[in-house]
Parts: sequence; C-alpha cells; structure tokens
Amino acid sequence: MVKSLFLIHLNYLFFPLDNFSSPDLVNGWSNKSVVTEFILLGLSSSWRLQVFLFFIFSVFYGAAVLGNILIIITVITDSHLHSPMYFLLSNLSFIDVCQATFATPKMIADFLKEHKTITFQGCMSQIFFLHVFGGSEMVLLVAMAYDRYIAICKPLHYMTIMNRRVCTVLVGVSWAIGISHSASHLAFTVNLPFCGPNRVDNFFCDLPLVIKLACLDTYVFEILVLTNSGLLSLTCFLLLLVSYTIILATVHRQASDGTSKALSTLSAHITVVLLFFGPLIFIYIWPFESFPVDKFISVFFTVFTPLLNPMIYTLRNKDIKEAMRKLRRRHVGSKQGF
Repeated sequence: MVKSLFLIHLNYLFFPLDNFSSPDLVNGWSNKSVVTEFILLGLSSSWRLQVFLFFIFSVFYGAAVLGNILIIITVITDSHLHSPMYFLLSNLSFIDVCQATFATPKMIADFLKEHKTITFQGCMSQIFFLHVFGGSEMVLLVAMAYDRYIAICKPLHYMTIMNRRVCTVLVGVSWAIGISHSASHLAFTVNLPFCGPNRVDNFFCDLPLVIKLACLDTYVFEILVLTNSGLLSLTCFLLLLVSYTIILATVHRQASDGTSKALSTLSAHITVVLLFFGPLIFIYIWPFESFPVDKFISVFFTVFTPLLNPMIYTLRNKDIKEAMRKLRRRHVGSKQGF
C-alpha cells in the first residue's frame, strides 16, 4: 500500500500533465468539464457606453496603425533616413502595429456583441503575442539607447560600429528574446488544468488573470511569471537608465550647435521609454491583485502607446517631418500627373 502511494506521488511530481488530463480530481477540482472558451468581461456592461467606445477606439486604432505604417513607409522611401537610428525606429513602429493589433480589433468587435467569448486557443495566442511584442519592444528600446550612446559618445566611430549587420543583429536579438520570453510563459500556461471558472475581467486574456482561473494552487506559477517578466523588464529598464544618464551627462559637457538637436532626439526617446515602462512598473508592483485602474493600463499599453509613439517621433524630429512633406508632395504630384 505504501509502495503504491509512493509511486503515485512520484508520477504526480514528474508527470503532472498526465494527472491533469485524467478524469480524476485535481487538487479537489473535477477535471471532467475542460474549459474550451473564456468569457471576456470587457471594459463596460453599459450598451450605450460600449457603442460610444466602439467609435472612439476604432478611430484610435486606425490612427495608431496608419501613423506607424506611415513612419515605416517614410523611412523606406527616403534615402536620407537610411541610417541606423531610423532603421531601428521603423522596426519599433512595426512592433507597435503588431502590439495594437493582437487584441484591439477583437475588443472593438466585442463592443457590439452581447456575449464576449474567446476560444482557449485564441486566449493562449493573445498571451503569446502580448509577451512577444512586449518583450521585443523592451529589448529594441535598449538597442535604440545603445545607438544614441554610440552616436553621441563615440561619433567618429558611429558608422563603423553601427553598420547594417550590427543593426540587423540587434533587431534579430530583440525578436529572439521576445519569442523565448513568451514561449517560457506559454509552456506551462497551456498545460494548466482549466476546469471551472472561465471569466476574465478584461478585454483580452491577460496572463495573471488567466492563471488565477486554473484548478490548482497557482502560487508557484505566479512567482514564475513575476520572476520571468520582472527580470526582463528590470534588466532593460536599468540598461536604459544607465545609458541615458551617460548620454545626458555627455551632452551636458558638450557645447556645440548639435546639442539642441541631440537633446530633441533624446527627449523623444526618453518620453517613449517612460510611456512604455510607466504602466509596467505599476503592473509588477501588484501583479496578481485586481484594481479598477488595471483596465485603463491595459488600454494604455495596447492602444495609446502605439498611437503616441509615432506622434512623439514626428513632432520632435525635423528629419522625419521633412521626409513626410516630401512624401506627401510626391504623392500629390503623381496624382496631378494623371
């Protein structure tokens, strides 16, 4: 009898997924009715407010996507912007388009639906893409800070160090880290036993909210999520903090005509960093506690950050504004030619 219990205990420790897929009890929960979809509670239950939000977020989403695509097209078509800084900026705009698209179109469509549901596979996909794009953007912001550090602190070696190969590697590393970071979350989340509650109090599948619905003690998994995401976020934030501190100190020591232009460029970069990491700091202070402001932070992260980034870079950057004017004149001239 003791030997049988010992073998069962070993099986549970080393082969937990077999236990989750069995029809037996899992930590007191019956696993016979497996959850196949989740109910998204959304931003509001008021029909009038949802119709209003439908039009508002449709405009915001369209502006975010078009603004970032415009930056990408401008950088590609204008030879004066074929530099490392704008190459990285165009990749940031691409990530912002992806970040705005992984959940916002469904949120907009759900405003007109009475029952807001998402399949289990769709929920896991949202979790995966959220962390891919979020992790990639964090690392890319560090790459952009490194680019500014080389440009200001080592200007004579800038084009040698920041060549095309290095820029491509930096972008590739940002995507690789984002994908591996997300895959590490999904590896255990997709195998959790969801056999009861399925109501997610948000407009998309947020990982901490989904984990809490699992039919077992999720304390260890919560710590894993906090450690994984917190470590990546903290490392990137500290690297950015050190980089921009050194850059600002260097700019302060230099008195030249290019100082104002450098400060203008840096202010745009620092503003984007603060907009991105501000909500993350709040999230990781209380990662598994629910607050009314959580939904606002989710909206800010998925909708307003991709919308504000192109506005910040176009308003603060004379080169991009001039390139956009030339692109507009070229487009108008081609129409008049017909």
